[in-house]
Amino acid sequence: MELDDLQRAAQDAITWVEGLPGFLLPLAAVGLAILGGLLLHWLTFRVLTRVFGADVGLAGSAVRRARRPMRLAFVLLGLIVVLPAVRLPTFWNDGLQHAVLILLIVLVGWTAILLVNHFAERSMRKYRFDTDDNLAARKYVTQVRVLRRTAVIVLGIFTAAAVLLTFESVQRYGVSLFASAGAAGLILGLAARPVLANLIAGIQIAITQPIRLDDVVIVEGEWGWIEEIFATYVVVRIWDWRRMVVPLSYFIEQPFQNWTRESASIIGAVHWYLDYTVPVSAAREKLMELLKNSPHWDGQVANLQVTDTDKDTVTLRGLMSARTSPQAWDLRCEIREKMIEWFQSEYPQALPRLRGELDTPARDDRDTSNGRAA
Repeated sequence: MELDDLQRAAQDAITWVEGLPGFLLPLAAVGLAILGGLLLHWLTFRVLTRVFGADVGLAGSAVRRARRPMRLAFVLLGLIVVLPAVRLPTFWNDGLQHAVLILLIVLVGWTAILLVNHFAERSMRKYRFDTDDNLAARKYVTQVRVLRRTAVIVLGIFTAAAVLLTFESVQRYGVSLFASAGAAGLILGLAARPVLANLIAGIQIAITQPIRLDDVVIVEGEWGWIEEIFATYVVVRIWDWRRMVVPLSYFIEQPFQNWTRESASIIGAVHWYLDYTVPVSAAREKLMELLKNSPHWDGQVANLQVTDTDKDTVTLRGLMSARTSPQAWDLRCEIREKMIEWFQSEYPQALPRLRGELDTPARDDRDTSNGRAA
């Protein structure tokens, strides 16, 4: 009796399945293929994460970066295996095959971008910015970052173009656009000029390097550091923590000051406006003493000269060098303050003063004037 019931239930199930629309089973197979791909991806990366999760080397980094694109790869693998074995309506079959082609193109472009980012970051790990002599590091990291971002943009454009070209309507539009390349090309060129100009400027900056990361620059009268170089613009960190966003083409077309083009070392100047009685030799000796005791001085440049005079004061200019521009700023402030204190305590008469002369009449002249008045 139980066997008969099982046979009857199986027959009913077969009858129910045969009564379903013909496209449901193939669709269910496609859905199971997608779920199978996701499950296989989860199991694979669960094992890989346990093996390489704590690894900071090449293998561990590759596993962490490949997690998301490999999910798409496993889904594609499942679809490629199942689609030839199922019978779907022609419209649906063509649509799924087109979707698989698009996903395959996206996967290739995505993988290429990840590989570019992976090897670029791996190559920059050994370069450090937290040292005084970081010129070589700034050169290399700037070049790699700019070229990497340009490569990512180019790969993204080519991937998007390849996806669009899989549509017949886009192909027909492209042929007609090519046939009327004169006017359309001019319009597209004018519209894309700012983007293309900044991309080309990025390649020029990567090769010629008029600026580098952490360079000290003066742009539009503002003093700051190059904080980041993106594909189309540069972020300048102003001394008071503001950020100035400047197009990349600016540094190719406009003049600006770069204080650390060849070296991070820089010379700073301090001026004092003093009376003519100032002892220049003693001031020069005091300046040398203060510089030798300062932790900011690099021991390269130290000088004190009279650079100008006017009817009331003389101008003393002190030159001093430091390893970096922030240290040069601190050194200038330190020397300026200590020299002013020294002048106040040792030579107060040398501080700026205004002189006046009182011209009084002579005694004989006063007597004559008094007699006439009488």
